[in-house]
Amino acid sequence: MSAVRTAIAAVELTVAVVGIAVTISRHPLVRAGVKAMPEELKAHAADAVLEAAYRAGVAARRIVPRSLLG
Repeated sequence: MSAVRTAIAAVELTVAVVGIAVTISRHPLVRAGVKAMPEELKAHAADAVLEAAYRAGVAARRIVPRSLLG
């Protein structure tokens, strides 16, 4: 598989994951669960989401060749 095709596949996977995350976050049971969470737990959940997003960015930078970025 060429570097360009690998980069395109990585982008397609990222778009799919983001779409799934948005769909899940809009589900009524998920929204009710978040509303019922204590504030401290919400803060931990937000930190976990930010950490996961950061790690996804790090992984993307390793996969996508620099020649495609600049």
